[in-house]
Amino acid sequence: MSWAVYLVPLWILLVGVYGVATTRDLVHAIVCVSVAQSSTYVLLLLVGYHKGGTSPVFSDIAPGSRPVTDPVVQAMALTDIVVGATITAMLLALAVQVAKRRGTLDPGRLRSLESAAPREPR
Repeated sequence: MSWAVYLVPLWILLVGVYGVATTRDLVHAIVCVSVAQSSTYVLLLLVGYHKGGTSPVFSDIAPGSRPVTDPVVQAMALTDIVVGATITAMLLALAVQVAKRRGTLDPGRLRSLESAAPREPR
């Protein structure tokens, strides 16, 4: 396999990072983080791919007779998907709370947390 296919996950990562850097909306930033994180799925699929490979069940073939895909990479990709979905859900829940409490999703219009907190009398 050529090294050029590894440019695809790099391009996906750069698109996601560019979106995060240029957005003016928290929900759009969360989607861009999710896109950037999905580049790891593609990278893991590229690392675990073997041309002509079969599933790693050795009951019907002799070991070493043909290439098999790596089950560890498949498990890592599945774990990556679950972690990515969890992070996206958490960030969206935080964005909902920001919208409820501050009335905006524009990061430029959000005040600092220190100035928004009520001061205690001394």
